Amino acid sequence: MKRDKILIIDFGSQYTMLIARRIRELNVYSVILSPFEENLIESVNADDVKGIILSGGPSSVYDESAPKIPIEIFNSGKPILGICYGLQLIAHLLGGKVSKSKKREYGYALFKVIRNSILFDGVERKFQVWMSHGDYVEKLPEDFVSTGKTESTPYASIENKKLKIYGTQFHPEVYHTKNGKKIIKNFIFKIAGAKRNWKITSFIDEKIREIRGVVKDKPCFLALSGGVDSSVLAFLLRKSIPENFYPIFVDTGLLKEKEKERVKRIFKDFKNLKIVEAKDDFLNALKGVKDPEEKRKIIGKVFFEVFEREAKSISKEKGEKIGFLAQGTLYPDLIESKSYKGPSSKIKTHHNVGGVPEKHPFILIEPFKELFKDEVRKIGKKLKVPDEIIKRHPFPGPGMAVRIIGEINEEKLEIIKKADLIVEEEIKKAKLYNKLWQVFPVLLPVKSVGVMGDTRTYENVIAIRAVKSVDGMTADWAKLPYFLLDKIARRIIGEIKGINRVVYDITSKPPSTIEWE
Repeated sequence: MKRDKILIIDFGSQYTMLIARRIRELNVYSVILSPFEENLIESVNADDVKGIILSGGPSSVYDESAPKIPIEIFNSGKPILGICYGLQLIAHLLGGKVSKSKKREYGYALFKVIRNSILFDGVERKFQVWMSHGDYVEKLPEDFVSTGKTESTPYASIENKKLKIYGTQFHPEVYHTKNGKKIIKNFIFKIAGAKRNWKITSFIDEKIREIRGVVKDKPCFLALSGGVDSSVLAFLLRKSIPENFYPIFVDTGLLKEKEKERVKRIFKDFKNLKIVEAKDDFLNALKGVKDPEEKRKIIGKVFFEVFEREAKSISKEKGEKIGFLAQGTLYPDLIESKSYKGPSSKIKTHHNVGGVPEKHPFILIEPFKELFKDEVRKIGKKLKVPDEIIKRHPFPGPGMAVRIIGEINEEKLEIIKKADLIVEEEIKKAKLYNKLWQVFPVLLPVKSVGVMGDTRTYENVIAIRAVKSVDGMTADWAKLPYFLLDKIARRIIGEIKGINRVVYDITSKPPSTIEWE
């Protein structure tokens, strides 16, 4: 089916998929392309492309190695919106000047509209925006005008109405920019003239057809963790290829308390479900390891070895060659682990991204790799996945290993699992679980002096982390009630041997990530 399409050219921004996601929320189809695509001009000139968005990115436009696009794109007649690096690239390629800022503008800024622009139709004259840049436009190209400014940036938004080229130095796609969705909406409908002809059910139908067409009669294995992403994918795969779908749950010993029993109960009707006990494999491999990135890589490596062994065994029984590996990888996993389309910066290795070796016998299937958690939840609802799964908080692939700072052992695992149980119980009793994106304890590698029963103690510290978010790309720390924090702290110290202090994490993302490791 041919749909109106918005093309996003990705220069490596952490927020590129947020742009695509905002467009999807408006029921318009979008495609992300790299600036290095061989047939970029052909893609831009396609009849169904109604507009082009140039993303942000970590580069400086004046660097020799900076990603650029052919200047012909600006003469295509297609409306263009440049965001952050995208705005600077417009200025740089069309004869303006971009320079290094004396003061980097990062975080919140107050934006003021200084000239009427269709981009800001229906938007107030002053509002909060989210900035993230170290360069600024010093001189505009010919026939461009400034339409908005902040205290530090005179050209915070620009346009050339005749060429239908627009730019914002701020990020309208992030949750923190007020009116951001309205600005994108104005570009898509009022400037680009796109039609609303895409919806989430279209995605489900397309993926079912795609999976059936690719897998055919070969075995397809799923690394089932019991979390939202892999569980929703399990339901999608059962609907797509019920006869040759094999979900494998690996008990790493690093999961939540009674997780194995929960998975058995929820997926009892999945006829090919396989449960694998592998706790010793993981704990032995993690002995003496403290570095978080090394922990993630080891867990990924061991997980893949165990999973591959089981998949080969099932394939041999069926008389088949080892086939496909399905993963519930999401866009935030990809963008933090490696460049997705454009030249982005790596933040950390994710379990289901960094654990798969370059050479392996599987063909990878990742139907959700361009989606965010809440979009997967919507798909889950359409597929009638139980609320117990859909409303569950995200849980990291490496499990409790990244919630224990430093070396992993049985004693620390027992502490963090008990603390996790207490935190979740109290948050649910307070009816706050569904209002939070994530809440969890972290076992710190420090000890503090305390007094319990008139006796001096020297024991461990637990940090509590609770955040609110829409998509996990950005997050604010949650202002939990003091009485609730007090209750959680008292229970943890009173019920768990080895803990005598509880602290609360009050940092947002950015600058921090949600998980500590």
